[in-house]
Amino acid sequence: MQIRRAAVLGGGPGGLYAARLLKLAQPSCDVVVHEQGDPDTTFGFGVGLAAGTQRKLEAADADTLRDLVAAGCRHDMTMSVGNRSVRVRNDRLIGVARTELLAVLQRHAEKAGVRIEYGTRRAADELDADLVVAADGVSSATRSAGDFGEHIEVGRGLYLWCGAGFALPDAVFAPVETEHGVFVTHAYPYSGGRSTFLIETDEETWRRAGFDASTDATPPDDSDITSLRYLETVFAERLRGHPLIGNRTRWTRFRTVRCERWSSGRTVLLGDAAHTAHFSVGSGTKLAMEDAISLVEALAGEPDANAAFARYEATRRPAVERLQELARRSQLWWESFPSRLDLPVERLMVAYMTRAGNVPLARFAATSPEVVTAAAEQYAHATPPGRDLVDWVLEQPLRHGDTTFPRRVLASRPDGLAMPTFTDAVSDPWGGAGDAVVERARRARQEGADGFRFAGPDDRPAVLTRLDLAERVRAEVGGLIVVEGPAELRADLAAGLVSARCDLVSFTEEEA
Repeated sequence: MQIRRAAVLGGGPGGLYAARLLKLAQPSCDVVVHEQGDPDTTFGFGVGLAAGTQRKLEAADADTLRDLVAAGCRHDMTMSVGNRSVRVRNDRLIGVARTELLAVLQRHAEKAGVRIEYGTRRAADELDADLVVAADGVSSATRSAGDFGEHIEVGRGLYLWCGAGFALPDAVFAPVETEHGVFVTHAYPYSGGRSTFLIETDEETWRRAGFDASTDATPPDDSDITSLRYLETVFAERLRGHPLIGNRTRWTRFRTVRCERWSSGRTVLLGDAAHTAHFSVGSGTKLAMEDAISLVEALAGEPDANAAFARYEATRRPAVERLQELARRSQLWWESFPSRLDLPVERLMVAYMTRAGNVPLARFAATSPEVVTAAAEQYAHATPPGRDLVDWVLEQPLRHGDTTFPRRVLASRPDGLAMPTFTDAVSDPWGGAGDAVVERARRARQEGADGFRFAGPDDRPAVLTRLDLAERVRAEVGGLIVVEGPAELRADLAAGLVSARCDLVSFTEEEA
C-alpha cells in the first residue's frame, strides 16, 4: 500500500518509532507526528528494554537500537525481604531514561524525514491524511471518540511512579511492613545516574495511611508530596538518604485496556491506545514499539488500508492477548503480595518467577541454580539433583500432622482425612468468587475438615488459576491443600509446590 500522507497522534515511543519506520519504508510519504506536549517536557522516569524486545528492534532498525543501548544501563535483579536478599541475573536488560529514549527516537525520526509538531491537540477527523496512527496513550481521546469497542478494567491495588537521584546497583523488589500495612517497591536504575521507584499498596493500607485524602487534595499537574515524604521514610534504607522525586506523581489504579477492533476507517490504534498490560511484566514500551514494527510491515505488504489493518491485527493480537493474560496473572499476584511474606526469600523469588506461568521451574533453575537450589532445600529439607528437578520435587515426602506421605503426588484420597473438593470456576482468586470459596473453606475447617482438594478442567489456564485459589485458601484458612491437574502439566504443579501454593498434587485419572 502506497501512502501519500500519514499522521501520527502522539509523540511517545510507539508513535515516534512508527513514524520513523514508515518513513524509511516509504520515503515519498509525508509523515507528521502531532504531539500535544512541549518537546522539552516529558513525564515518567526510566523505561526497561528486555533482551527479546532488543532483538526485535535490532531486526527492524539497528541504528536506533544501537543508540538506545548506548544510552541505557544494564542491571540484574534482587528481591529483599527483611534482612534477606536473593539476586538473579537478567541478561541484557537495560534501563533507559524516558527523556533519553524520546530524544533518541525524535532524533532518528527527524533524521528519516519525519516532521514533528508540538503543542497542539489534534483529532483524527481533522487531519488531512490517508492514514492516521493513533498512538495517544492509555487515555486515548481517539479511542474514546471512535468505534473501537473499548473495554477498560480497573485494578484493585494502588501504585505511584517516582524517582531518585542515584543509580541502584540492581533492580530491586522490596516490601516494607509499616504501621498502616505493606508497601512494596519495584525500583531499578536507568541512565543518567537515576532510579525509578514504583511503589504499590492495597486499598486498605492506602486509606489507613491517609493517602485517599492526599490524593484528592493533589491537583492533576502536581505531585502528592504528602505521600512522597512518608514513603521516603518507609524506603529510607533503599534510598540511601536520597529524597524521592515526583513528576505528576499520584496514586492511581492500573487500567487494562482492550478493544474489539484496532482500526476504524483510515485510523488505526497502536500501543497503549489499543491495549495495556500490567507494568509488572514491563510491557508498555515493548508492546508499542513491536506494534509499530508489525503495522509498518503490514502496510508495506498489503494493497489497501483495510487489508493492512486486518493483517496487523491478526499478527499482533495473539501476542498481545497472550501478554495481557500473563500480565493479568502477574497483577493479581502483586496485588496479593503481602500474603506471601512468611516465605523464605528464595521460595518467594521462585513464586515471583513462576507467578504467571511464563517461566518454567526447570528453565529458572538453569539460569539461577543457586536460587532454585536454596528454594528446593527449604521446600524438601534435602538437596536437589542437578537435573530432573521437576520429578525430584514431585517425589519428595511430606509429613503433615500425624500423616506421612511418601511423595507429593496422591494416587488416591488419603484415608482418615476429611477433605472437601472445590471445583469452582474462578477467574480471579482474590475477587468476589474467591472470597466465597475462602468463606466456605473457613466454615468447613470449623466443622472439622482437615484440608481441601481443588479440581476442575484440565486446560493450563484453569490449572494455573486453581493453584492461585489453592494458595489463597492455604494462606488464609490452612489445612492440607491438594491441587489436581493433568500429568502433562507436572512442571506447573511442581512449581506450585516449591512456591507454597499447595502441599500435594494429584494427577487426573486420564493422565495418571
